[in-house]
Amino acid sequence: MDADGLTFAVATTAEERVARRAGLHAVRVGLRAANGVPDGRIVSFGLAGALDDALRVGDVIDATRVVDADGATLWEGAGLGVSGAKRCVVLASEQLVHDAGERQRLHDASGADAVDMESGVLARSGRLAGVLRVVSDDTTSAVEGVDKTIKDDGRTDVAGLLRWVARRRSDRAQGARAGGRRMSGRVLLAAPRSFCAGVDRAIEIVERLLEQHGAPVYVRHQIVHNENVVRRLEGLGAVFVEDESEIPEGEICVLSAHGVAPSVKENAQSRGLRIVDATCPLVNKVHAEARRYADSGHLVALVGHKNHVEVIGTMGERPDSTVVIESPEQARALKTDRPVAVITQTTLSLDDVAPIVDALGESQGDLRRPHADDICYATQNRQDAVKAMVAEGATLVLVIGSQTSSNAVRLVEVAEAAGAQATLIDGESRLDDELIAGHETIGLTAGASTPEQLVQNVARELSERGHPVLEEITVAREHVHFRLPKEVARA
Repeated sequence: MDADGLTFAVATTAEERVARRAGLHAVRVGLRAANGVPDGRIVSFGLAGALDDALRVGDVIDATRVVDADGATLWEGAGLGVSGAKRCVVLASEQLVHDAGERQRLHDASGADAVDMESGVLARSGRLAGVLRVVSDDTTSAVEGVDKTIKDDGRTDVAGLLRWVARRRSDRAQGARAGGRRMSGRVLLAAPRSFCAGVDRAIEIVERLLEQHGAPVYVRHQIVHNENVVRRLEGLGAVFVEDESEIPEGEICVLSAHGVAPSVKENAQSRGLRIVDATCPLVNKVHAEARRYADSGHLVALVGHKNHVEVIGTMGERPDSTVVIESPEQARALKTDRPVAVITQTTLSLDDVAPIVDALGESQGDLRRPHADDICYATQNRQDAVKAMVAEGATLVLVIGSQTSSNAVRLVEVAEAAGAQATLIDGESRLDDELIAGHETIGLTAGASTPEQLVQNVARELSERGHPVLEEITVAREHVHFRLPKEVARA
């Protein structure tokens, strides 16, 4: 295969490392869009799961077609001509496929031989030149990682990758002959998890602005609280600042998903900035309630964390008529002669809010209680899924997210309150052996601002390290979608 002039698009750090050590020009892309890939011919490179019983772990796939779940062709080509590779049809999926029955159904419905999560995105970009994948799991095995070291090549071909495949097949065969330890641990995968509709919308706004206007696009505060997302958008040309005064006059100013006080918008407008509001519609709804209650003579009791950026923005709507309440003790101590109306930080849950509202009721008597839909559906669903995983036997819950993510940190607390050990991980660093030792069943979830690709990374690593059984625990189906603002909406 001649790799000159090709860009090998990968989704994980491990796949990128394999490609680059094989001397290939590799670029990481996300699952949402291929606009971060340079112009030119793109190869979808990395792992695939087998749908056809004839494929085995370690087989190399040189695809001639990419199809969707109904078998419709998204891309078709002659293949890359890799020696020894199998010419196959690849199915574009939007999620991990781990159940044997689901694999068979997808195989029958689409006619595909293997499945991955990136080739469809690249095919739709119109720049796909080929698909080169290694089968990481066959129809009877679990997803396993490719975090291996290739040392002895550097040529512009896949020789190093093929040597790794050969070593891996040999190791598996020797282990089977030696009667090695059978991996039997399981991973419970929370559903729903990862991006919510508000996060999806905010990220897409920045991506479209970069596509339409080019870099830089300035964003006030982190667009969402996830370091992986922020780094990726910075790589595309986004510039994150903590105050609108840091943005040059006349430039685009994107307001983050968490919302801002009216004074921020006024200041941005006075400086001639072109404002694009990425505030989550659920947050905007709470802002409207704060204005309405304050303007009708109420003291607004805002239940939330006073230092959280969302609460700061909501407080700014009517600061003289709003008080932040963080605990039942503060609620009981509240003194006022005004009627009280309660609103909440959207990323709390009903369990968080209920005892504080009850305490306000005890101290204030009659009050306007928050609407049930003030609570973010995604926050509640993700917390319910964590509880369900613990009820199903998870003794350790791994929550993927950043320390700045309030909802991710809260998922750790929910898991601990349910009786499990829990910790927050970034989804990019290798797991500590001591962390997972002794846990037969591990729960895996991600905060609402965490990319699904990080969940996939961790699931693969857990499989490789003794937890090959993957079982999804579903408590709800999310079909929420928010419209984009007119500044980026397409006809």
